[in-house]
Amino acid sequence: MSVEDGGIPGLGRPRQARWTLMLLLSTAMYGAHAPLLALCHVDGQVPFRPSSAVLLTELTKLLLCAFSLLVGWQAWPQGAPPWRQAAPFALSALLYGANNNLVIYLQRYMDPSTYQVLSNLKIGSTALFYCLCLRHRLSARQGLAVLLLMAAGACYAAGGLQDPRNTLSGPPPAADASPMPLHITPLGLLLLILYCLISGLSSVYTELLMKRQRLPLALQNLFLYTFGVLLNLGLHAGGGPGPGLLEGFSGWAALVVLSQALNGLLMSAVMKHGSSITRLFVVSCSLVVNAVLSAALLRLQLTGAFFLATLLIGLAVRLYYGSR
Repeated sequence: MSVEDGGIPGLGRPRQARWTLMLLLSTAMYGAHAPLLALCHVDGQVPFRPSSAVLLTELTKLLLCAFSLLVGWQAWPQGAPPWRQAAPFALSALLYGANNNLVIYLQRYMDPSTYQVLSNLKIGSTALFYCLCLRHRLSARQGLAVLLLMAAGACYAAGGLQDPRNTLSGPPPAADASPMPLHITPLGLLLLILYCLISGLSSVYTELLMKRQRLPLALQNLFLYTFGVLLNLGLHAGGGPGPGLLEGFSGWAALVVLSQALNGLLMSAVMKHGSSITRLFVVSCSLVVNAVLSAALLRLQLTGAFFLATLLIGLAVRLYYGSR
């Protein structure tokens, strides 16, 4: 089974089963992120600085990579440490950092619903860079599958979940009396396109880097997350006055940081041994987990748009990974 078919060449059934389990765990962690973050809210607000959560997540990933090398879970390369091979990961960290900050600035130039729908264009940009940079040509079936993933994401973002309080008879709550109208400015559209391009480029560039270097994955992650910690430390320090690093953190917040750190490590394994396209399918399938957990934990209602998105994702998986 090839990488493009959803597996790793040369893996036997036990290792292929572990690969599948890893993808399922990553899908679950992606899907659980938003519901867990919602459980952290105090009076409708996140009680800690977002930059604190990002910095602690990067630091946790760095410590886990260092620990795996120290205890010998992954062998340190023979000879002198290949520090020169660390430099290219600075660009990966910079791209990821730019992308994370663009998400914040985008909210100033468009409403959240428009962002959620149009941001699915990053699926197409990732597939485009995957073909151009890695020289993998997608078949017509695979190209259609990517388009279906984009449609599924847009469909889910447009109304896959609904707050039942907004469907009851009687006047709506004051907070919902004047919902933000759909809008996007020309600058917002330009920034959104830039965001999608950087998102696709960062994913494919990191995949290319990890596959070209013959280094242990833990060491590559050590390089990447060292730059990530330094970059996010600077962003956190330059973010102006606000809550302290750990101020406002709860058990749910710690779970968010830990799950995101573990998921980041799982995704690095996907980039090393799988592909950026596999990552797209993981992220898209996580929408189903997100919706189910939101319905169970936050008492939101699943709508017809959710079931349509689920159907589109299923068709995309069948088209991309099914027998030709």
